[in-house]
Amino acid sequence: MSTILLYCLLAAVVALVAGLVVGRQLAGKARQDLEGQAQARAQQLLQEAEEKGNRIRDERIQQSKDKNRQQRNEFEQESRRLKAELEAELTQRRQGVMEQEQGIKKLTETTQKQLEQLQRKEKELEGAREKNQADTQQLRDKIEDQNEKRRAAHEATLAELKQKEEEADAQLHAVQRQLETVANLTAAEAREQLVESLKNEAQLQAGAFIKDTVAQAKLTATKDAKKIVLETIQRTASEHAIENCVSVFNIESDDIKGKIIGREGRNIRALEAATGVEVIVDDTPEAIIISGFDPVRREIARLSLHLLVKDGRIHPARVEEIVAKTTKKIEEEIIEIGEKTVIDLGIHGLHPELVRMVGRMRFRSSYGQNLLQHSREVANLCATMAAEMGLDVKKAKRAGLLHDIGKVSSEEPELPHAILGMEMAKKYKEHPDVVNAIGAHHDEMEMTAMISPLVQACDAISGSRPGARREMMESYIKRLKQLEETAGAFKGVNQCFAIQAGRELRVMVDAENVTDERAAELSFEISQKIEKEMQYPGQIKITVIREMRSVAYAK
Repeated sequence: MSTILLYCLLAAVVALVAGLVVGRQLAGKARQDLEGQAQARAQQLLQEAEEKGNRIRDERIQQSKDKNRQQRNEFEQESRRLKAELEAELTQRRQGVMEQEQGIKKLTETTQKQLEQLQRKEKELEGAREKNQADTQQLRDKIEDQNEKRRAAHEATLAELKQKEEEADAQLHAVQRQLETVANLTAAEAREQLVESLKNEAQLQAGAFIKDTVAQAKLTATKDAKKIVLETIQRTASEHAIENCVSVFNIESDDIKGKIIGREGRNIRALEAATGVEVIVDDTPEAIIISGFDPVRREIARLSLHLLVKDGRIHPARVEEIVAKTTKKIEEEIIEIGEKTVIDLGIHGLHPELVRMVGRMRFRSSYGQNLLQHSREVANLCATMAAEMGLDVKKAKRAGLLHDIGKVSSEEPELPHAILGMEMAKKYKEHPDVVNAIGAHHDEMEMTAMISPLVQACDAISGSRPGARREMMESYIKRLKQLEETAGAFKGVNQCFAIQAGRELRVMVDAENVTDERAAELSFEISQKIEKEMQYPGQIKITVIREMRSVAYAK
């Protein structure tokens, strides 16, 4: 039994070993099959991955080619557009350069013409100077000849008087003898009668001689005065500047005109309201016209435009700020001009207010003649003539500079400028001779100083030179000022500006005190008053502007 069990166990062990061997072989075969399948699968996956990679690579390459083609097309289109823009800009710049060349050519031609005119004027002036010198020399020679003739005539008269005296002595002796023999008169009585007769005859002859001498002296004095005036004019030669009512503001490009005008014209309206001038923006290339009869206003507008264009920020608030700064700068420049003028002329101790008024003369014209240049010329003429006549040169020069100071004063405009200037000079402690010369240079008061007729004569010399003055300019400016004063007299009016060469009057009113209905009535009332009180050509447009501003501050 045990042997059977042993055999059974042994058979089981053998079967187990055989099963293990067979299982291992089967497992190895299965493993080899699995490895083959895995390798086949891996090979297939690798092949599929390679095909997919090639396909993706081909797609990416194609996409890159399409994208490159699209970018190339876009680049070519952008290049063509930029090329067209560059060609257009180049054409525009070339045209601008051609226009500038034409402008430079025109400017060169104009400059050449002006140079030729200046040369011609210099030749004419040189000829006139030579002619004046020749006339002066001829006048001197003539005066010397006349003096020689008068001297010879005087000597002949003395000889004739001496001969008559001798004849009178002989007659005296004869009469004396005759009286003694015929009339039985004493020598003393005869002498008295003879002396009386000779006395009457001598008085008649002396009166005639004195009359001739006085007439000759008057003729000589007139000629000497003419000689002094001629020499003074020759020694004091100055240019003459005719002021006009238009200033030109040059700009680099016409694109700036749009910024100056602003949206719906608000910038240019703000500038006109702040300065009181008319700003004309038209088709004139690279230029803006500033029109106004007051030179100070035009200069303020021109400098304000320059600062605004340079800064680039142009809007109504900025315009008002710049105009306020420019006005202050102009006042400082006026004082500087006055100080430079008195230093150039060698005038010392002038009151600061008078110095400021002398500077204001630079921006004032009288009959088209610049007032400061006219006053400087009168001062130099007075100094030259005073030196020739032995008078006080410093007083004469001082009075000549200040003689028209009343024209730049805003006080008491109803007074004549000579009287107003005299009152101002008296107020600022000027010498009485200077005060009298200022007040009497238009014969509006009696001359009491020796320099007074000098100032009057030199004022006439400076103003009467050919081309120095224009009467129409003075009357035109007076009419424009009268326009502004007429409108400014109405209640509620803040500012008045005469523009368009006097064809339009712009009136700024107080929005708090003047309603819209009152503004319409005010324009009608001003027009009626102008029609009644003034004379003017054509018609005048009255524009009343009522502007309401609301200001608040956030804190």
